[in-house]
Amino acid sequence: MFWRTAGRLLIVIPFAMLAASLTVMFILVTLGLERITAFLHAAPIETDDPEQLFAIMDQSLMLIASLTLIPALLVVIVGEIARIRSWIYYVAGGGVALAAIPLLARYGQSGTITTPEALVWQIFATAGFAGGFVYWLIAGRNA
Repeated sequence: MFWRTAGRLLIVIPFAMLAASLTVMFILVTLGLERITAFLHAAPIETDDPEQLFAIMDQSLMLIASLTLIPALLVVIVGEIARIRSWIYYVAGGGVALAAIPLLARYGQSGTITTPEALVWQIFATAGFAGGFVYWLIAGRNA
């Protein structure tokens, strides 16, 4: 019993979180790259205009902000403690955890809450759904 619990805590859960995080990052980069490309086509970069370079950096800030795993860790901890085995919990929890990140990033920038664009929420929620499903496939089924 002890070795099974220790193996789960030290091997299975970290591996599942790593695989889910890689899935999330892959989806964020591919969908985010599409968004950045659309932004560049709408406003081409001029070599003399640093203002547009800062705008591009601001657009890519959302991808960098996704590296925080705190909301996803909360979903995993609650699922493991409550022994939830439902795929719906992990998929919905992953989507909600990642959809909260753009809102948290906007709150941290200006001190006031501003609503992010719907497209940003869609990208993050899609990545969260996929990450939650991958976590469930590896570790959540046997919680």
